[in-house]
Amino acid sequence: MALIQAEVPAEPPQREANVIVYGDDPCPQPTGEEEIVVCARRPEEERYRIPEPLRRSSRPPPAAWPTRVADLEDAQRDTRPDSCSPVGSFGQTGCTQEMMRRWRAERRAMRRTR
Repeated sequence: MALIQAEVPAEPPQREANVIVYGDDPCPQPTGEEEIVVCARRPEEERYRIPEPLRRSSRPPPAAWPTRVADLEDAQRDTRPDSCSPVGSFGQTGCTQEMMRRWRAERRAMRRTR
């Protein structure tokens, strides 16, 4: 049984090129015998998109600015005037307003149930 041995080059190629081609674009040809070109083909729709690893994010998207402002205002509501709170300046002045807001909300709820 005779074994046929393929001719193996003594040294690896001096240059490698990894290229991504899109759609029907041709794969570039090597410029010499010491170069290897490896092509990966992607669909045409992916040509101008952000690369896949950069599209994924481990953190949630930031909230919109108006939402952040509303959250800050809610967090500080107890320390502002008209807040119906013993904390902050003139906190007691908002107790009547708070009572009226609750009364209006209860009336709206009763109207909806009718």
